[in-house]
Amino acid sequence: MSYTVRPARRSEAGTLRDIERTAGQAFIAAGFPDVAGYEPTHGDDLREAVNDGTLFVVADMTDWPVGFVLCGELDHGLYVQELNVHPDHAGNRLAIPLLGAAENLARMLDLDRLTLTTFRHVPWNAPYYARLGFSEIPDDAIGPDLRFVIARQHAAGLDITKRVAMQRSVAGI
Repeated sequence: MSYTVRPARRSEAGTLRDIERTAGQAFIAAGFPDVAGYEPTHGDDLREAVNDGTLFVVADMTDWPVGFVLCGELDHGLYVQELNVHPDHAGNRLAIPLLGAAENLARMLDLDRLTLTTFRHVPWNAPYYARLGFSEIPDDAIGPDLRFVIARQHAAGLDITKRVAMQRSVAGI
């Protein structure tokens, strides 16, 4: 199957919320059933990200979104807030072109790295990102904006001892 990465459209917010909700169900088998029950990113936030140019989708041959990446600038880097692929399209390595779109945006903004927070031991989280060139950010190198994100995740009920902050240099900067 052929896929295309492009900027998201405002009208796709509902579809992206469905992708996030469906992709989250995989966390049940990974031992995090509460994560599967989290409310997906609010539609208004997704539409605002479209306006800001920080939301990209990977679309199938019919131009229907099957995954997305939502980004925002934090601590002089581009933070990957959400990256989700519909389970029907898992295994096609669609995170790679989505992260490529984020990396291109980071370059445009003169940012030198991508950052994210993820589960340390979930196979499609930290181990997967490590294979894609991400490395753990030492605790003393986590910036104030990312610390705030981590604190919000903790307040939302995530066990931060099972989480990790990661980064990858943006090539060409």
